[in-house]
Amino acid sequence: MGEIFAGRYELVDVLGAGGAGVVWRAWDHRTGCYVAGKVMRQVDAASLLRFVREQAVRIEHRHVLTPLGWAGEDERVLLAMPVVRGGSAATLVGDHGPLPATWVATLLDQLLAALEVIHDQGLVHRDVKPANLLLDATGSGLPRARLADFGIAAAVDQPRLTHASHSVGTLGYAAPESLEPGWDPDPRADLYGAGLTAAELLTAQRPGRHEGSGAGDAAGGVGEADGGAARTAGGPDADVEAALVGAGVPVELSKLVHALVSPDPQDRPATAAAARRDLATTGLVARSAGELGAHPVEVFDQLPELPEGWDETGPVPTGPQRTSPERRARRGAAPERDSRSTLATTTSGQGPVSARAGARARAGLLLLALGLLMILAAVLLPG
Repeated sequence: MGEIFAGRYELVDVLGAGGAGVVWRAWDHRTGCYVAGKVMRQVDAASLLRFVREQAVRIEHRHVLTPLGWAGEDERVLLAMPVVRGGSAATLVGDHGPLPATWVATLLDQLLAALEVIHDQGLVHRDVKPANLLLDATGSGLPRARLADFGIAAAVDQPRLTHASHSVGTLGYAAPESLEPGWDPDPRADLYGAGLTAAELLTAQRPGRHEGSGAGDAAGGVGEADGGAARTAGGPDADVEAALVGAGVPVELSKLVHALVSPDPQDRPATAAAARRDLATTGLVARSAGELGAHPVEVFDQLPELPEGWDETGPVPTGPQRTSPERRARRGAAPERDSRSTLATTTSGQGPVSARAGARARAGLLLLALGLLMILAAVLLPG
C-alpha cells in the first residue's frame, strides 16, 4: 500500500505533475472515497502563498472545482479536490481537433457562469485557459466543465507586494494590461482568457500560434513572467479573428470571441454576465445532449486503471474480508479506528489521526504559519 499522508490520505497513484506540485489519486480513510490530492512542497513564500490562496476558495457552484480540505505534514501540504475523470478542455481539443460551435458555446457558457460567481465574490482567477477547465467524463452527452486552479487568484482590492515588478499567469492567455507593472486585478482580464480559450477550442490553435502570428512559443510559460518580455504575446485579436473566419465559425459567436480578446479591456463585455447574455443570443448554447447536434465528440474517461491492490471501493483486503458482504456493501464507509490509539486533530475539519502523524502535521502547520508571517511582512513593510 502507499504512503499515508497526515494519517488520512493514502497516496495511490500519480495522475499528473506540474510546477505547483504532484497530483495523486488518494484514498481518504475518513470519508471512504477517492480524492485528487495535490501535494505541494512549501519551499518558499511564493509557493506558500499559492497554497493559501487555492485552499481558501470555498465557492459552491456546479462549474467551479472547490477544494474539499487540506492537510499538512513536515514541509509538505496536500490539497484535496474532487476527482474529475474527463481531463480538461485542452485534452478534449487534443482528442478531437477543432470542436463544433455548439460544443464550444456550451463550454464557454459554463466557463462564464463560473467566472460570474467568482467575480461576484470579489475574486479574479488570473489563469483562465483550457487546461484549467476540467470536464466530467460525460461521453457524448451534455458536457459539464469546472474551472479549477485558484493558486494565483486575487481579490480585486488585494494589496500587491511593494517590490513586485512582474506579472503572473500563463503567457499567451494573459490579458495585455496584466503584463504591465502595477496592474490591479480586474475581472475583465479573466474574460480575455475565456475568449482565448474559446478560440483555441474552435480552431485547435494555441494563442500566438495562429497563422501569421509572430508570438511563437510565448504561450508556453506558466507562472511569473517579466512584463516587457511577455508583451509580444498580448493582443492577438487580429490573428484570432482570421483563424475564426478560416475555421468557419458562425458570425455571431465569432463576434463575441473577438470582443472578449480585445486588447483594450474597455472594448470587452463589461462583465461575465453580460458576455453570457451576448452568448445566449447566438442560439448555440445547448441545454441537452440532443441540442449538441450529430457530432462525433466524446469526453472520454481519462483516468488510468487503478493499480494492483485497489478497486472502486478502496484498498482490497486480503483474507476472509476480501469478499465479505460488508465489503460489497461498503462504498464510502470510513474504516474503523482503534479506540486505544492516541488521537490528535491535525487537519482542517478532518477528524482524528495518529499522534505520530499529528506531530508531523503540527510541524507542517508551524512552517505554514512562519511562511504567512513572511508574506505579511513583505506586504506591510516597505520594499
